[in-house]
Amino acid sequence: MNKFKTIFSRYAELDLIEILDYYQDMNPTYTKKILDRIEKRVEDLKEFPERGRVVPELEKQNIMNYRELIEEYYRIIYSIDSKTVIIHSILDGRRNLEELLVRKFMNYYR
Repeated sequence: MNKFKTIFSRYAELDLIEILDYYQDMNPTYTKKILDRIEKRVEDLKEFPERGRVVPELEKQNIMNYRELIEEYYRIIYSIDSKTVIIHSILDGRRNLEELLVRKFMNYYR
């Protein structure tokens, strides 16, 4: 089976660091658990990159090339470019995602 390469953008890395830092002092066990689960979901994309759905908030803006996977409260947002899966962001699904995504992607393309 053809495997895809996965890479994290610096924005996704910062998102993940922020998530882990937030939980580390409160619950180190949960911090490890959420890291392992996010890493597993990203690893799964190497074989099944199209398994995620198109991000609904972006789809409303007619932006169709971003997909997402949900892991607990978090939305792992990525795109597929040839044989590479690019993780763009990991966002807390309890927040106003439409506003976060628009702001994040506007900054991304500056």
